[in-house]
Amino acid sequence: MTTLDDLPLRDDLRGLTPYGAPQLDVAVRLNTNENSYPVPEPVVEAINKALAAELRDLNRYPDRDAVALRADLAGYLGHGLTVEQVWAANGSNEIQQQLLQAFGGPGRSALGFVPAYSMHPLLALGTGTGWIPARRGVDFGLTADEAVAQVREHRPDVVFLCSPNNPTGTALDPAVVAAVLDEAPGMVVVDEAYAEFARPGTVSALAVLPGHPRLVVTRTMSKAFGFAGGRLGYLAADPAVVAAVQLVRLPYHLSALTQAAARAALAHRDALLGTVAAIMRQRDRIVAELRERGHRVADSDANFVLFQVAGDQAAAWRTLLEHGVLVRDVGLPGWLRVTAGTPAETDAFLSAMEKLS
Repeated sequence: MTTLDDLPLRDDLRGLTPYGAPQLDVAVRLNTNENSYPVPEPVVEAINKALAAELRDLNRYPDRDAVALRADLAGYLGHGLTVEQVWAANGSNEIQQQLLQAFGGPGRSALGFVPAYSMHPLLALGTGTGWIPARRGVDFGLTADEAVAQVREHRPDVVFLCSPNNPTGTALDPAVVAAVLDEAPGMVVVDEAYAEFARPGTVSALAVLPGHPRLVVTRTMSKAFGFAGGRLGYLAADPAVVAAVQLVRLPYHLSALTQAAARAALAHRDALLGTVAAIMRQRDRIVAELRERGHRVADSDANFVLFQVAGDQAAAWRTLLEHGVLVRDVGLPGWLRVTAGTPAETDAFLSAMEKLS
């Protein structure tokens, strides 16, 4: 049987494994930061209706630029954004890939402050962009001075900032974004995949878009909207950035069905986002109860919690799995990450955690 070793694969891809969390059939799956609540029936009906309206014309290509969808996304984001400042693709991963295709590539570099979203270095690899793993400070924090010093040292073409950060869950101080924008020679991408879950008072980078043409804010409908299976991510930026990513996007990259489903979901956003507060309550409950039990826990503005365990985190992961709860081993020695879901899922997780004592 032919193996990868028998094919003329790129040398820098040899020995790698595909990205992805384990997909296991267990009672409580809290490892991929999905929204645990199913799509409400009225929204299901609205999406069904929107999809049905597209079926007869599937012999035709979709709107290549997804103008109506982008207008809806701009309306959702607010901040005076217009359709010319928003771009959409199949998940925020594709958005970030397009940004690296346009502003990274061979001979250029991207920098991220690790631990952070583990897809960023893989997207850099796939686009031939050099990857620079910058450091975080105490308790995974990041100050403006720490960020600026490393940007100044490496002079990257693209800087990734995550707010809230994955896997730690904490939002950035706006001063960090401002300082990096002042120092960075190229593009600054703020990944706000979990922004809807942020604690009150958290400032989005959308607020500083005006006057910063090298700033890009990426979002997703996968988390707060519970639309992970729909695969819809988007960005907000200067119109020139949108024009740039259109140079590298594949033709008709967003299907007519994806566009229709996403527009129907946006039209019913109050129903879909109605679960956000409930998820935040479970997140805060997890943080409080784990700290009461003596665990170190990172502050979270997301729909997940990073927590420390005694000893080997891989062994702790297996113990939780044996008790029917799947969490995420993100590769940080002594730490695991759990998604905040329903009250029943939180009960099951906290009960399983007792087995680690």
